[in-house]
Amino acid sequence: MGLFSKKKIIKQEEVVVANTPTVAEVAARAKEIDLRTRKMSMQLFSGESRSTAKGRGMSFKEVRQYQAGDDVRFIDWNVSARMGHTYSKVFEEEKELSIIILVDVSKSNLFGTYVQSKKSQIVNLAAVLSFAAVNENNKAGMMFFSDKTDKWLPPKKSHQHVLYMVRELLGFDATSTTTNIVQALNSLNSTLRQRSLVFIISDFISPGFLDGLRVTAKRHDLVGIQVFDKSERRLPDMGLVEMEDWESGNTLLIDTSNPTERKLYQDQFDQRYLGLKEAFRSCGAELMQVATDDDYVEKIKAFFLRR
Repeated sequence: MGLFSKKKIIKQEEVVVANTPTVAEVAARAKEIDLRTRKMSMQLFSGESRSTAKGRGMSFKEVRQYQAGDDVRFIDWNVSARMGHTYSKVFEEEKELSIIILVDVSKSNLFGTYVQSKKSQIVNLAAVLSFAAVNENNKAGMMFFSDKTDKWLPPKKSHQHVLYMVRELLGFDATSTTTNIVQALNSLNSTLRQRSLVFIISDFISPGFLDGLRVTAKRHDLVGIQVFDKSERRLPDMGLVEMEDWESGNTLLIDTSNPTERKLYQDQFDQRYLGLKEAFRSCGAELMQVATDDDYVEKIKAFFLRR
């Protein structure tokens, strides 16, 4: 983990810390996200079902008279005997898609200096993906994780279910400060048998999880979304600043007026992102990056257009 990987800037007025919202605030925020999602004209997951369905199995559709070239293994002998002609079973690929969203709920996501906290942007992303999924007649589910699996919400095809998941996420108060992506991926793989489209939304500051990515990418269509605050990449010139790691509590004094220090800080972030992007690419998975002040709807639209 980089030296400045997870931090809060002490004595900086712009720091946003996400507090646990009230029930009324949760309900209002969930409604706001729902309304914005309903206005989205794009169809995020159209076309995804076909690619993700490969290898998922076939469902019975109907029987029809045997035609030259039909697989003899699919002849329905009972129907053929009754009708006096040879009939074959017809199958079709299962088109229904399950979208599972792994959400990092560790304490470091309470940090933010631009517009909102990382947690707020993570909620935005998880919600819009879930609402878009059920609007396309797919199932949506979520898994909250930190250094353990904090909550599992199985996939369902229901608008009310998505509202419930969003409210649970908005009101969730994590007790763990650390992040363990390996544990989250292992938990997903042991829980979810059906091939699905899996999004993992996190800042991805966690010990080596490449092997876990490889296993998950073989079983599912995997997409990573790295959420970050711009001050995690580029330090403003504010003189001497005391920084604290959200997870360990360790502090460090940095001279932000020193261009060399600021360049080192930015280089560490960029190198970590490039390493993460290469890790996903090597597994046949994809990664997108979203800042706390980005328009998350536009980011998702651009990503799916590229796919």
